[in-house]
This record gives sequence, structure tokens and C-alpha cells, in this order.
Amino acid sequence: MSAPSGQPTARSKARKRALDILFAADARGASASELLDEAIRDGEGPGNAYTATLVRGVTAELPRIDELLTTYSTDWSLERMPAVDRNVLRLGVWELLYATDVPSHVAISEAMQLVRDLSTDESPVFVNGVLGAIERDRASLV
Repeated sequence: MSAPSGQPTARSKARKRALDILFAADARGASASELLDEAIRDGEGPGNAYTATLVRGVTAELPRIDELLTTYSTDWSLERMPAVDRNVLRLGVWELLYATDVPSHVAISEAMQLVRDLSTDESPVFVNGVLGAIERDRASLV
């Protein structure tokens, strides 16, 4: 979601920074929480507390999130997904299931914007489909 001026909101920026950390951790085979702690220790942020909430939340729930992604992305294994899509989906699932202050439509729309900006032309349809299905079943998943 964007602010009225067309500038990204603070939470949108926090999601992008969280995605950067999750993506880096995924690429390195490292813990995203450890990378976050290193960035904080080195004085490199994050500037928004919501970034840390997202990274720590996804890290804490990663086995369950990846289980759901495996179940709901029927035509793509986690390993075959573009890394950006995989990590955007992780953020989106965490917000859908665990962020009580984020409406479902906001979590999905923010995930869609990230993949529109950063991934393939097919990614928005894929991400929307997976998150939409998880959102529909949300009551039975939490």
C-alpha cells in the first residue's frame, strides 16, 4: 500500500527490508534472524521495528510456513520457486496467519506489489493464487 503521495508506507519499506534479509539468508543458507542481529550489531538497521518483527516471525514459524507453501503451491516445489517469490510468500503467509494487526487484503496486496517490482511477470498471479488459497483456509490453519 502506498501513502497518498505515492511514496511507500513505512510498513511497505519494512517489508522490503525484511525481504532483503530473508532473501540473503536463503541464498547463504543462513538464519535470517542471525543476519538481522548482525545488521543491528553493525549499525545497519533495520530502521523500522516491523522489519525485525517480520524477520523474527518468519524465522520462528518457518517450518510451518514452508509446509503450507509446499501444500498450497501444488505445481511448484519450494526449491523450484524463484527465491524472491519463495521469500515474499513466506512474508505473506506469516502476515496472514500471525500478524493480527494486518488485514488479509493488505498482506496479499503488499506481497503482490513486492513480486510485481522484483520478480517475474508470472509471479503476481502465482503469489496471489497461493496466498488467496491460504487466506480462504486460514481459520483451519491457525
